[in-house]
Amino acid sequence: MKAAVVKRYGAPDVVRLVELPVPEPRAGQVRVRVAVTAVTAGDARIRGARFPKGFGPLARLMFGVRGPRRKVLGNVFSGTVDAVGAGVTDLSPGDEVCGMTGPGMGAHAEYVVVAAAQAVPKPAGVSHEDAAGVLFGGTTALFFLRDEATLKPGASVLVNGASGAVGTNAVQLAGHFGARVTGVASTPNLDLVTELGAEHTVDYTSTGLASLTDRFDVVLDTVGNLSPASGRRLLNDGGVLLLAAAGLWELITARGNVRAGAAPERPEDFAFLLELVAEGALTSVTDRIVPIEEIVAAYRRVDSGRKVGNVLVRP
Repeated sequence: MKAAVVKRYGAPDVVRLVELPVPEPRAGQVRVRVAVTAVTAGDARIRGARFPKGFGPLARLMFGVRGPRRKVLGNVFSGTVDAVGAGVTDLSPGDEVCGMTGPGMGAHAEYVVVAAAQAVPKPAGVSHEDAAGVLFGGTTALFFLRDEATLKPGASVLVNGASGAVGTNAVQLAGHFGARVTGVASTPNLDLVTELGAEHTVDYTSTGLASLTDRFDVVLDTVGNLSPASGRRLLNDGGVLLLAAAGLWELITARGNVRAGAAPERPEDFAFLLELVAEGALTSVTDRIVPIEEIVAAYRRVDSGRKVGNVLVRP
């Protein structure tokens, strides 16, 4: 099978397309023929060893010292079950599924093997592209807004980085939960953020967040350029600051009205997001779709910091 392999950390051109044996599912696993995967900010951070501030040594111990232990990156997939391992009864070959692979990664390939519990049925009305596009950013936005902030109808929400994979989902999910949304993005993306449901927008190229006079019930930073101190200054009394791209120090010291951490990959959250997409209540925003032969270009686009929504790959 074709697979994008990363043997050492570095720039996008360290990624190589190679032929690997097709993996076999073990007990409790399924093999999925990948129709669409995504190159996420998480994939790019691992590939380039650009881990959040303070996480470098720990991350290298976890992922690999000189290069990723898991040579095939990618943890988002949508495709068709190709084979099932012993004990799998809920899924059969031919079923269309999508999901996330967790630390096993491996989705940047024609086939990926995952735990059957992590592969959820894809609704017939949802394309593989939309399924693969909604999961990474959607699960992060959902975790912080619904679970960490317990977002209520009428709440005011500021989304910093509103045009990225997490931000585009956050704007829509906040609106779905009845909040009033202000989205922060660059000039070319302000119209998109408005179309996604933001009542107000802030152009960060001309207006710094420190100059804002409005205060919010919830501030979600998807970029990593807000500190607990600068973020708290944007909050109403009783407001909550959500740091989705926190460094180690912010993670360790997050307490009170500051929340940070990694979003869990829960199948029930996948199903919730997919149902919203199927109902037309959530739009998966796609920057571009490329064949796996162009995955280096996909990584370059993610590294540029200018992608809008998701960069998708068809193996």
